[in-house]
Amino acid sequence: MTIQIRDAVRADAALILGFITELAIFEKAEHEVVATLADIEDSLFADHATARALICSIGGKAVGYAVYFLSYSTWLGRNGLYLEDLYISPEHRGAGAGKFMLGHLACLARDTGCGRFEWSVLDWNEPAIQFYRSIGATAQDEWVRYRIAGDALLHFSDQHSKSLPGNQGL
Repeated sequence: MTIQIRDAVRADAALILGFITELAIFEKAEHEVVATLADIEDSLFADHATARALICSIGGKAVGYAVYFLSYSTWLGRNGLYLEDLYISPEHRGAGAGKFMLGHLACLARDTGCGRFEWSVLDWNEPAIQFYRSIGATAQDEWVRYRIAGDALLHFSDQHSKSLPGNQGL
């Protein structure tokens, strides 16, 4: 069967949200998905959207998706491509769709002058780690990823905005 990759369009928003939910279930984090259909439509397909999505199909059936955006490296002085999500439905894994999708994204990175192509993987996802190693990707063990989100983000930003000159009343 033929594997095809295409740019996602607004009409794919529900499909993408379904894949996001499947991915979250796989990662044991379904409870963390708060995105709505409107959120997906706005964040991926509005004029101001900075993230992009791809749909992977096998034999005309959508089997997965990828969401990516451009990052920037000050050390390289060039953009990078950051892969936020890559997901292929379990029943279609092993057919080469994931590798084909990564190859497509690598070509996008190359063709747009990106200096790097990066993503993260959960440390317990050994099949994915082995797959990434098999294509020549290396873990960046010297970097520790940090995140501030939810109430912590709101609290920190509220505290910061109150300390800025002229913002005491915010």
